[in-house]
Amino acid sequence: MPNESDRLERKGDKELKDVSEETAGQQVRASTPSPHRDNTPQASPPRLVSVEELMETAKGVTNMALAHEIMVNKDFQVKPTEIPEGSLEHRVKEIMHKVFWDRLEAQLNEDPPSYEHAIKLLGEIKETLLSFLLPGHGRLCSRIEEVLDLPLIQQQAENGVLNIGQLSQFVVEMMGSLCAPCRDEDVKKLKQITEIVPLLKAIFSVLDLMKVDMANFALKSIKPHLMQLSVEYERNKFQEFLEKQPNALDYTKKWLEETVKCLRETESCASASSDPPLHPLNVHNHAYIRLLRWDHASDPFPETVLMDQVRFLEMQQEAEWLVLLSSVLLIVYTTTGEAISGLPGLMETLKNTVSAMLTEMHTPSFSMQEALATIGEKLCVELSHCLSQHGFTSFSAESKSALKGQITAIIQSDNIVRKLMGTEALLVSCLYLLIYADCFAVTKDPSFSPTQTLGFRATYWLP
Repeated sequence: MPNESDRLERKGDKELKDVSEETAGQQVRASTPSPHRDNTPQASPPRLVSVEELMETAKGVTNMALAHEIMVNKDFQVKPTEIPEGSLEHRVKEIMHKVFWDRLEAQLNEDPPSYEHAIKLLGEIKETLLSFLLPGHGRLCSRIEEVLDLPLIQQQAENGVLNIGQLSQFVVEMMGSLCAPCRDEDVKKLKQITEIVPLLKAIFSVLDLMKVDMANFALKSIKPHLMQLSVEYERNKFQEFLEKQPNALDYTKKWLEETVKCLRETESCASASSDPPLHPLNVHNHAYIRLLRWDHASDPFPETVLMDQVRFLEMQQEAEWLVLLSSVLLIVYTTTGEAISGLPGLMETLKNTVSAMLTEMHTPSFSMQEALATIGEKLCVELSHCLSQHGFTSFSAESKSALKGQITAIIQSDNIVRKLMGTEALLVSCLYLLIYADCFAVTKDPSFSPTQTLGFRATYWLP
């Protein structure tokens, strides 16, 4: 069954390509202006693009997205493809596998046995084992070449002296020498299988897992080297992409231009100058501050940071959660006064209570108004119990009502406490962003101009 053989042989390579397919697709879609997207900036004159150029561009974006994900995600790993149970693909795969292995078993049960497909499988197993070897594994390489000598195996099959079971056992022993420690148990189970076809089937299953292990080992090995070259690599990839798609960075340009406009308006209000000078690094920093307040639902994300959009969204949600939590705690401590200051464990108790109520604040079914009302009720109970336990005057009805009212008022976007804590949280988030951002050295160059950022990424998120 040639299709099955090709599938088994190419599966390891396919895993590396699939991990960034969706990210790359988003990059290509975001880089192509559409008449249905609002606030579309002025695009460059269109030009005809051949299918070959488009495929090459998509491949470059895919590679760049994969390299970027490897660099910024400390937990990045290649994982085996999991097909959902009951899906059409799963059923087709099961049928194809059953047909293939049933046919192999029928050939081996013929009189005399036919080893045509079995020898092809041994050839695939041999290539896979050789692919696991490192440059220093010369003796293992010679041993594999000697035992799995396909011309010799073919001659043995023609003369009726081929012992396929003995060769399979050699393969299992070699797999035990080359596999990662986490696969020792799988290899041990292979040694307990005595029938040829089930053994070969199990061997290919474990080899697929070993391919994934080898891919993750390779990624771990090249990551330090990739960290040193990633800035220049992504810069070059973006430049190549820009040469083939001149309008590919329209939203990045719009993002920077709007940042400049906002800064000029702010500085014009603070000074008499109508056109104050702007430092490029100042523009760069404020542009990233705007990303922490981005409306992801309606505004297209800048192309140069599109691969990190999920990370920016997560940081934005964390900042919003932090604003609400700190606002509630500030109201509690300013309303209650010195009576609860310094009480052991109270701050942790209140924080855990509020955090539990706001855990699902970004889910569609979450009601902020109901959550804040519940938080007010719960905190009044906690504070009353704590005050009475330490000998203070119990919470009065007026104090409870005032506390609940101030907590529920946080839902208003112009609430003074929320605005104050929002500014503090934004500063903390920006500090985290700028500390962990690997800005290009060109931004420190006095001759740097903001337009230079249009051809490459400007920030990298490090673990």
